[in-house]
Amino acid sequence: MIKGILGKKLGMSQLFKEDGEMVPVTLIQTGACYVVQKKTVERDGYAALQVGFGAKKPSRINKPDKGHQDKAGKGYFYYLREVECDDVAAVNEGDEVKPADIFAKGDKIKITGVSKGKGFQGVMRRHHFSGNPGAHGSLIHRSSGSIGSSADPSKVIKGKRMAGQMGNKQVTVKNLEVIDIREADGIIAVKGAVPGSRGQIVILKKQEG
Repeated sequence: MIKGILGKKLGMSQLFKEDGEMVPVTLIQTGACYVVQKKTVERDGYAALQVGFGAKKPSRINKPDKGHQDKAGKGYFYYLREVECDDVAAVNEGDEVKPADIFAKGDKIKITGVSKGKGFQGVMRRHHFSGNPGAHGSLIHRSSGSIGSSADPSKVIKGKRMAGQMGNKQVTVKNLEVIDIREADGIIAVKGAVPGSRGQIVILKKQEG
């Protein structure tokens, strides 16, 4: 069984459950995903499936990628990602991966995406530092202050929380509940927020346990 599928984040909305409870949901367009390549233990050292998502015009693809994706015979794709599979031998290149084949209402899944980039930020916003005194006597208000000792170890310790780029990192959110699956439209509604902005490509995976 394939354990993951690709999708595009459409945005947030709200749905009502059967008992009348209103839940905030994120809508994800899964569309048509196809198996482009099978990874086997004998040849690659591990077992996985490479899945393609997002149709691409033949004129927009280079020759190496064209030769690679021609083997599946399902056209060309913008995005290729690997997902786990229990039995790779039972899947063929070119097979379509549908969300209803993997997920069901009420399932707990995990979603991986790239978080929104917020640019270069200081320590107060990036790490929630309290800051320095704000009165007139203080000349430094939002700085991090001392970042290390002088003589020993005479360096800034690796991993020190400092100012820098905020966001734009791969993030995985677990325990997201599948509220609805609209197979005709290829849309999955999951409870809560999903990493990334609208149009961001995300990977939906079956959560074990």
